[in-house]
Amino acid sequence: MKNRAVGMLIIGVSVLMGIIILSFNEALKKIVSTACDHGPTCPMWGTLELQTNISVGVMSFVVLIGIYLIFFGEDGKFHLKAKKQSHKLRKGTKADYDRVMTELNVDEKKVLEGVISAEGTIFQSELVEKIGFTKVKVTRILDKLEGKGVLERRRRGMSNVVILKHK
Repeated sequence: MKNRAVGMLIIGVSVLMGIIILSFNEALKKIVSTACDHGPTCPMWGTLELQTNISVGVMSFVVLIGIYLIFFGEDGKFHLKAKKQSHKLRKGTKADYDRVMTELNVDEKKVLEGVISAEGTIFQSELVEKIGFTKVKVTRILDKLEGKGVLERRRRGMSNVVILKHK
């Protein structure tokens, strides 16, 4: 609901509260005037005045909340700002990663070549089948390569997609 509509609804409820307060106050005045013979010195009149002032104060507070929502309340639209990726993803070739390949061991090179041969994107399970390493070994190698910033893994359902990072 928009805050303006909520503010109007709250003011409507407070007007209804005001009508109830006035009718209740009039009924209490009649009861006190018939029950109390002392006149204005009767403690019932003081109690009636205190209760009326408290109820009018509460009603005024509710009206102020309604006015605030009408004029100053922001709409309930929350926009989540997506984080911008610090790198671009693209299909890589082996030539793009020659400098990185010199820093890798044999197993890491084999995994990276498997991803490159799949045009930069491959499911981790397919990579395990393609290379012939165990799942654990591929996972650990991918952890190392991800730590070096060469590639990244993204969760896709029950499996991971391995994607080359732009160099």
